Amino acid sequence: MSLLDASLIADVPPFRGIERQNLVELLSKARSERYEMGRTIFRQGEEAHSFFLLLDGHIRVVRVTPDGDQMIARYISSGELFGIAQALSLDSYPANAVAAVDCIALSWPGSYWQTITDRYPTFATNTYKTVGARLQEAQNKMVEMATERVEQRVAKAISKLANQTGQKTDDGILISFPISRQDISEMTGTTLHTVSRLLSAWENKGIVKSSRKKITVTDSHQLAVLASRDLHN
Repeated sequence: MSLLDASLIADVPPFRGIERQNLVELLSKARSERYEMGRTIFRQGEEAHSFFLLLDGHIRVVRVTPDGDQMIARYISSGELFGIAQALSLDSYPANAVAAVDCIALSWPGSYWQTITDRYPTFATNTYKTVGARLQEAQNKMVEMATERVEQRVAKAISKLANQTGQKTDDGILISFPISRQDISEMTGTTLHTVSRLLSAWENKGIVKSSRKKITVTDSHQLAVLASRDLHN
């Protein structure tokens, strides 16, 4: 494999502040791979053989319950680490990682994690900040499931994806990867029927436009109102 250019990761938060020659060394240990849309990169419960940096695309993180139900925990965007079970002191992956679109990612052997965190304190600091933020996000999601109405949860999920990945179009803000109503239901712990009913109602009000695996937010202010905790009906 040809040597990867240090500029690939120089501006990515976990690697910021690391000198160029050290980035070159880090990349010499990495493997670059393309993952087609729909491919499972690793599975929940599988030995955490590698950790990854997403260079391009979006990854869907899916947890499977003991009953076999799927729940989308979050989406990973370009420039984010994923599969970092080692940061949680886990020997196996706690969720599935599925390519939401065609993706390119770097991977390092899991056994290399301790070396990197020991040698590069800024990498360790930035990575554990990411872990903390994701754990807080997971906790917030549990609270939302218990306390918020379905309409709020769905509005909040769509608004977050539009903010995280949205592309401006003539119609509004398009979520930049294919996302189905089933995906939204798995993100929000509700039924496909409920998501379809809500999206149809919001489309009639001019808040969103949706078609097969595409959602465009056409009125972000109204969607934010629906997502607000202060909403009472």
